[in-house]
Amino acid sequence: MMRLTCLVLGVLVFGASSAVVAADDFKPLFDGETLDGWVQKGGEAEYRVEDEQIVGTSKKGTPNSFLTTAKDYDNFELILEFLPDETLNSGVQIRSNMYDEPKTYTWTVDGKEKSTTVKAGRVHGYQVEIDPSARAWTGGIYDEGRRGWLNNLANNEAARKAFKPGEWNEFRVVANGDSIKTFLNGVPAADLKDDMTGEGFIALQVHSFKEDGHEIRWRNIRIRELP
Repeated sequence: MMRLTCLVLGVLVFGASSAVVAADDFKPLFDGETLDGWVQKGGEAEYRVEDEQIVGTSKKGTPNSFLTTAKDYDNFELILEFLPDETLNSGVQIRSNMYDEPKTYTWTVDGKEKSTTVKAGRVHGYQVEIDPSARAWTGGIYDEGRRGWLNNLANNEAARKAFKPGEWNEFRVVANGDSIKTFLNGVPAADLKDDMTGEGFIALQVHSFKEDGHEIRWRNIRIRELP
């Protein structure tokens, strides 16, 4: 009996230690005080730090704005919290890019080749949607500036119901090889297989809007890089 008890205790201790190690694998992308390590691209929406949060504020007449990481990431698990504006569309870019020259992409749909050319200076790539509208596709994957919707939530009622308007929500995003999976408040949302882009920056989007002063907030932004 004593041997069995010791074995059980050992398993529990090992499990707890593993959990601590796993938690320690996550590194903060935001220090809670400054925007060090971030670069603004695209439009001129305002980004500031307040109460250990990054606050993005809409600015009338400017295109989509992006606060991007200075570093590119390929395979990773990303966790963050966000407090959405009730009317302002937004999102979190992953594996996204912006080039000084036009960039042409080609892909195949139902055996037919398609292509698009992204203008120089245009942020583009996978976006984890923040959608405060009645459609409630928060957590779906939209290809910003390139192909449009890749994995919406039209057939995922559980994920649509998981969104909490006017409250803090949590995203977990796992990008590994050609697989991108998103979770909204712990509920599976998008599940995409796509290999167009394997690496790029992470960015916080403030969508273009008709009015000044609408805010989206992010906090507790952390990442765990995968092999």
